[in-house]
Amino acid sequence: MAEGKELEYIIEPTQKGKRLDQFLAQQKELGLSRSQVQKLIEEEFITVNKAPAKPSYLIKTDDRIKVTVPPPPSPKLIPENLPLDIIYEDEDLIVVNKPKGMVVHPAAGNFSGTLVNALLYHCDHLATSGGPIRPGIVHRLDKDTSGLLVVAKTDLAYQDLVKQIKNRAVERTYLALVHGNIKNDQGIIEARIGRHPVHRKKMAVTEGIRTREAITHYKVLQRFKNYTLVEVKIKTGRTHQIRVHMSYLGHPVVGDKTYGKKKEEFEVSGQLLHAQKLAFLHPRTGQILSFKAPLPKEMQQILTRLSQKKI
Repeated sequence: MAEGKELEYIIEPTQKGKRLDQFLAQQKELGLSRSQVQKLIEEEFITVNKAPAKPSYLIKTDDRIKVTVPPPPSPKLIPENLPLDIIYEDEDLIVVNKPKGMVVHPAAGNFSGTLVNALLYHCDHLATSGGPIRPGIVHRLDKDTSGLLVVAKTDLAYQDLVKQIKNRAVERTYLALVHGNIKNDQGIIEARIGRHPVHRKKMAVTEGIRTREAITHYKVLQRFKNYTLVEVKIKTGRTHQIRVHMSYLGHPVVGDKTYGKKKEEFEVSGQLLHAQKLAFLHPRTGQILSFKAPLPKEMQQILTRLSQKKI
C-alpha cells in the first residue's frame, strides 16, 4: 500500500465508464483492495475533480482523480507486566539483562511482549526521544542475542548516551561460541556491511555506496575440538555486525539461523551470542559505570558439555 502518499490519475478515453472503486482497486501501485478504496472514498481521501464522489461513480474522460493514502496510525504501546532482570537503575537510566527471545521494541509482527512493553510497566517514565515505539532506546540487541542493554529514562540521558555511542565511548563486550577452530589468538575484522544484494532482510560484507564501516575485535578465550569461545568487542554497531563478521571470517556463531550452518550439533533456540559487559559514562554525573551479566543457562550448559567431552 502506498501509505502516506498522494497520487493523481487523469482518465483516458479507454478507461471511461468504470466504477470509481473498481478502477482504483485495479491500480497496482496503490495496492488497495476494493473495500479499502471504498473506505477511503467514504472518508473523502479520494476526490474526483476536487470534489467528493461515490464508489459507484462512473469515471469519465479527463476526470482528475486524487488519492491520498493516509499513513498508518502508530501502534499504541501497552505496558506489560513481564519479568525484567534489572542490573542497575536510577532516575536517568536503566540497565537490563535481556533474555534470548525477547524483541527490544515493537515493530511489524511484534507489538507486544517486547522489552519496551516491559519497561513501560516497570518505569514511571522513559525518554520521549527515540520515537513513539522506541522510547529511550539508544542501542539494540537482536531478538536471540542475550545480555546487557542500557535504556534512557530521561531525554538528557538519551542525548548523552547517543553521543557516547556515536563517539565510540561506550564499551560493549560480547561472548560468542563459534564453529571451527580460530587459528589466531586475536584479530580485527574491518569489513564494510550493507544489505545483502539478493536477500534484502539479511546483511552482508559488501562494497558500495550504501555500506557502512564496521570494526570488530575478537580474542580467543577457549578452544575446543570443533568450536571456539571468543570475546568480541565492537567499535561500531551495525545491524547483525558480530554475526555477519564471524560468518565472513569462516566461523559463524553457533545456532545462528540466518548466517550460520544449516545443521547444528546442539539443539539451541538461537545464536549463542551474549552481551556480557557494558561500560559508559553516566550522562549526569560523568561517573564510569561498568556492568557484567552472567552467561545464560543454555550457553553455560553447552560450554560445560564441550569442556567435558572435548568436542
